[in-house]
Amino acid sequence: MTVVMTNEPTAFPFDWDGTRLPAEIEALRDEPVRKVRTIAGAEAWLVSSYELCKQVLEGPQFSLKDTSAPGVPRQYALTIPPHVVNNMGNITGAGLRKAVMKAINPKAPGLEEWLRARAGALVDAMVAEGAPGDLRSAYADPYSAGLHCRMLGIPEEDGARLMRSLDVAFMNAPHEIEAARLHWDRDIAYMTERLDDPTTGGLMAELAALREDPEYAHLTDEMLATVGVTLFGAGVISTAGFLAMALVSVLTRPDVREALTAAGPGGVAGAMDELLRVNLSIGDGLPRLAMEDVRLGDVDVRAGELVLVLVEAANHDPERFPDPLAFRPDRENAADHLSFGGGRHYCPATALGKRHAEIALETLLDRLPELRLAVPVEQLVWRTNFMKRLPERLPAAW
Repeated sequence: MTVVMTNEPTAFPFDWDGTRLPAEIEALRDEPVRKVRTIAGAEAWLVSSYELCKQVLEGPQFSLKDTSAPGVPRQYALTIPPHVVNNMGNITGAGLRKAVMKAINPKAPGLEEWLRARAGALVDAMVAEGAPGDLRSAYADPYSAGLHCRMLGIPEEDGARLMRSLDVAFMNAPHEIEAARLHWDRDIAYMTERLDDPTTGGLMAELAALREDPEYAHLTDEMLATVGVTLFGAGVISTAGFLAMALVSVLTRPDVREALTAAGPGGVAGAMDELLRVNLSIGDGLPRLAMEDVRLGDVDVRAGELVLVLVEAANHDPERFPDPLAFRPDRENAADHLSFGGGRHYCPATALGKRHAEIALETLLDRLPELRLAVPVEQLVWRTNFMKRLPERLPAAW
């Protein structure tokens, strides 16, 4: 495929097929800061080299919070209230960071045992039903949803109803989506009810108890419920999305499969950063608003302009990762990938997300050594206009 670059803004995002790096990325190597037109019709600067992406993610001149301000150029319409965009900043500002960090600690008592048992039970259910099984709906999604229900202290059977909101909440659309607002209101009402339910445990119980502390008198039930809704939504869509795309790599890339199985026990853990580097689950760009005039490479970015960090391009930048298309678990700098963001907004659940995926992959490869894609790879259907690149279904046999 030949990509012709012109002076006109390029339409963005690119290809939604998660089995290949978008062809446009190679053409961007000579133009690492490129003007693009977003789904919402706004112009933005697309940043694609590793060093410049790091500059944007770590630089104080660029803001995530202000991308939700009125009148600024939009990547797509907001599907959550504007004040929720800077979620971890809001949690920290409200004095809730300690409680949230405790909830997402991968070394929490009993958590690893629960993850292994849950992964095993999901494999048992697939085997009992018989091949083919859908590794998204029968494995990645319920595994991640169950984990987050456990952390929040809500019934695992309620995960399915919360999951239904995510298909809309993470859409990339040019205009506001009524269904997103309706889902948000419904989920906030649900989490608010959980605050008063004596059977609630986990993080939601800890948040509910804070209402008796005068130091937290400034917190409303809606603010506490928002923590639960956003932790479930952002956590599930990220962890389930990465796991689904890691499974795509295992099923479609012999080099990945061979590397993971040849390494023996612990091989998946040792390859996790390289799996994250080659993962293509981030289907759009990480948005930041320039708060002042700043030089990015050869381009002058003006205050008030939208900047999009193209993680998949940074993670495949040959200047940072030689032979970037090769899967090499022993790559010395694999952990330099930007799949968890960077700077002030580096994902605080990084360790949990990695352990979650390690156990899921180890369980599948150990229990189902003949696991394989059960449809031609070209028949996979890819979700479009979504914040994550996802196969709608991932049929597998064993």
